[in-house]
Amino acid sequence: MARLSRAEAQRLNRGKVLRAAREEFAERGFREAKVDRIAERAELTRGAVYSNFPGKRALYFAVLAEAAENAPVPAAPDSVRTGGDALGAFARTWLSRLPLATDERHGDARIDVDLIPEVLGDPRIRRPFAQLVRVDALLLGLALERLAPGGRRVRAAAAALTTLHGASRLAAAAPGFGEPFDVARTCARLADQDFEDAWHPPSFAPPAQPADEPWSPPEAADLVRGRPARLDADGVVAVLGVHRLSGVEDAVRAAPADARVTAVAVTEDPGELAGLVRLAIVDLGGCLRASFPERAWPGLQVVCDSSGVLAAAAGVTAVRDDTEVAVRIEAGRVVSRAEGLGACHTAAVLARH
Repeated sequence: MARLSRAEAQRLNRGKVLRAAREEFAERGFREAKVDRIAERAELTRGAVYSNFPGKRALYFAVLAEAAENAPVPAAPDSVRTGGDALGAFARTWLSRLPLATDERHGDARIDVDLIPEVLGDPRIRRPFAQLVRVDALLLGLALERLAPGGRRVRAAAAALTTLHGASRLAAAAPGFGEPFDVARTCARLADQDFEDAWHPPSFAPPAQPADEPWSPPEAADLVRGRPARLDADGVVAVLGVHRLSGVEDAVRAAPADARVTAVAVTEDPGELAGLVRLAIVDLGGCLRASFPERAWPGLQVVCDSSGVLAAAAGVTAVRDDTEVAVRIEAGRVVSRAEGLGACHTAAVLARH
């Protein structure tokens, strides 16, 4: 048998750790799970676990993200025609994953129960999570806008996500409370509510610096669609730290309709937070694809750049959680760059000219 390379052995061990961790979390929950037992299940040493993941919480986020990425996504129902239809279908998809009062399974219905308590317990996690939820609302709102044009629908999307996150918490604490169809109908009706929603451009945006550099991005996955990202088109690429992710809406709103906008999520702590980024966006993307027709999927791409390679291709060699750098791409070259708060708006406005 051929000897495995170091990279191949590491990938093999990482897969073993993830499978073992999923079993441990499913049986015992996050709080009672032990890294020593995970190592034993994987037939590896404790050190081998920590060589792949910096801690139990990082491993937990990675397990949840992998489960979301591998979950089957059904096609959107043919009956979806309006924003209300789509939000109702979105809610039903979301609610179908929650445990019932009579559900005795020790599988996926239980694994994510400790996610929100972990987020609440640590400000270092809570702030990125808040940004990710804002991006989720933006993605859902953009889908509503494409299905039924007529103004910004992000606040309606945020109201629906608030309702569904609340239903998730209650399903964990009081299984069987409430009627899922009532929750779905409530979400559907939010699509027609007038939230007096509007986007306001930033009051200050940094000046753009002209550039003339080759654009040679590495392959990357679009977490929203669950397929390879299209990074070769003209448009705006925004490299955003996990404290600045929601700033991508400035690029979406200011860019011309035919410009592709890509949010590249980066962090100082990829070992832990990359899994959280993947989980939040992939989970939303799966529900969206299962409920909205493809013509309504948002044009915004979201990429998790845990290695920083894509950021480096955009000229960002050192990433921070508050990074905001946006570049404009034309004909396979970086033609301008803006950095700092409001950079997304600057780059997108330039793309109009």
